Amino acid sequence: MIERLWAAGEMPFHDGLYRPDDTGLELHVAGPGAYRPDAGQPIPFRLGEPFDVARAIEEGGIIEVDTCFETLLPDGSGWMSGGGSGMGNIGYLSRLGSDCSLRWLAVMFCSNPFVGMHHEGATAVFTNDWKNRLTLDLTAPALV
Repeated sequence: MIERLWAAGEMPFHDGLYRPDDTGLELHVAGPGAYRPDAGQPIPFRLGEPFDVARAIEEGGIIEVDTCFETLLPDGSGWMSGGGSGMGNIGYLSRLGSDCSLRWLAVMFCSNPFVGMHHEGATAVFTNDWKNRLTLDLTAPALV
């Protein structure tokens, strides 16, 4: 289901970290989003419990993916992709294998679209369109 959506340029309209095996973890991103005056701040990112991916898609629907960047990981193990969707507050990040297969997809309703990234060792720093920053350790078990 998730791989099929991704291949069609779509993603679930529900916050979560999605895997190609159709499992998901709750994803909590509390902003700051587009309508907050404190742009340029860190974006909190917290993973929660597993959830029913099929039910989330059934209840929330799907939205189109609007890719802003694709960047090769420094170790050559794959790619990171990021962007948003039609509504200005929605952002996404995805990790792709070296063959461009989907490893995971993070959909965030309040993050704003991600427009770029840079590396600091095994850490990736993503920037959204309001210059807010999301820092992720790409060696964390949930993000490998």
